[in-house]
Amino acid sequence: MKMRVGLVGLGHAWESRHCPALRALSDRFQIVAVCSEVARRSDSVAQEFNAVSVDGFRVMIEREDIDAVLVLSTDWVGPIPILAACDAGKAVYAAAPLDIEAGLVEEIRRRVDQSGIAFMAELPRRHAPATLRLKELIATRLGPPRLLFCHERQTCEDRVVAGRRGSTRQVALRNLMELVDWCRYVVGHDPTSVIAARNQSLVGNTSSFYESVSLDFSRPGEPAEEGPIAQLSIGHYLPAKWREALPFRRPASLQVCCEKGIAFLDLPSTLIWFDDAGQHSESLEQERPVGEQLLMQFHRAVTSLIRKTCDIEDAYKALRIVMAADESITDQRRIKLSFD
Repeated sequence: MKMRVGLVGLGHAWESRHCPALRALSDRFQIVAVCSEVARRSDSVAQEFNAVSVDGFRVMIEREDIDAVLVLSTDWVGPIPILAACDAGKAVYAAAPLDIEAGLVEEIRRRVDQSGIAFMAELPRRHAPATLRLKELIATRLGPPRLLFCHERQTCEDRVVAGRRGSTRQVALRNLMELVDWCRYVVGHDPTSVIAARNQSLVGNTSSFYESVSLDFSRPGEPAEEGPIAQLSIGHYLPAKWREALPFRRPASLQVCCEKGIAFLDLPSTLIWFDDAGQHSESLEQERPVGEQLLMQFHRAVTSLIRKTCDIEDAYKALRIVMAADESITDQRRIKLSFD
C-alpha cells in the first residue's frame, strides 16, 4: 500500500533525515501536498516531489487524497495541526512531539484517543542503530544497566537554530527531554525520583546555559543505593569565538555501565563496549538510516490492525520528568515521580 501524505512544516531535519527517507521509501509514501511557513520553500519541495503547495494546513489535512499527515515542524503553528488531523481522522507522524506545551499535552492525548487515529512520535535516539544494538547487548552480554552518563554540548549551529526559534533555553530543554526519553528506553522502566541543577551566566561575554539532571531508577521497595542512576547534562557554554574548543575531548553521547561490562555509544551508529573478554568495536553504518526506520514503523502502524499510540505516552512522561526537574531546581530538593 502506498500511503498518500501531506507535509506540515519542513523543519531543520528535512534535508538530513526526512527528505532522504521519503525518497528511499517512495514505494510506500507519496507526497501529495506541502504546507510550511515559507511559501517559497513549500513550492520548491512540492515541485521536487510532484506535489502541490498549499497555503493552509487545515485545507490540506482535509483533502480526500491524503491518508496521513507528517508534522515535521511546529515552530509556527504549535500542536494545532495534530488536533486538526484528529478532527479529520488522519494518522499523524509527529517529528517534534516534545515541543508541545505542558498544558496542551493532556488535551492532545485525549483527542488522539477519542479520534482513534494512529499516532507516532519521532524519537530518533531510541531507534538509532547503536541504541538498538546496545539493547541487544544488555539482554545478552552486558546485563542490566547500573549507571548511565549522558551529556550533550550544543554547537554554534544549534544555537543559530535556537535563535531562529526564539529561545535557546527552549531548544535545550527539548533536547533534554529527548535525553530523558533515551535513558528511560535504555533502562527499560520509569525513574522514581529526580534532582536537578541549572546555571545561566556569562562565559566569554556570551550568555550560557547548563542543566544537569539526576534520575533514580530504583524500583519501589528496592534499596535506593541499588537501583540504576542516570546522570544527564546539556548546555551551550562555549562562545562561537572559541570554535576550536567545541570538538575538543567531546564525551561519548551515552556511557552505560552494566553488571557485566560498559558501553560507549555515539549516534547514530558507533558502539564500543568492554567485558571480561576485552574491547569490542562495532560500526553499524550498513543499517538503514534512522529516518527510514521510523517512517517504516509509521507505515506499519497505519496499515496494521493494531493501533499504535504509545509514543505519545513516552513523550508525555519525558515532559513530566523535565517539569519535575524544573520544580527540583526551584525548590532545591529531590522530587518523587509517579506515573500511575
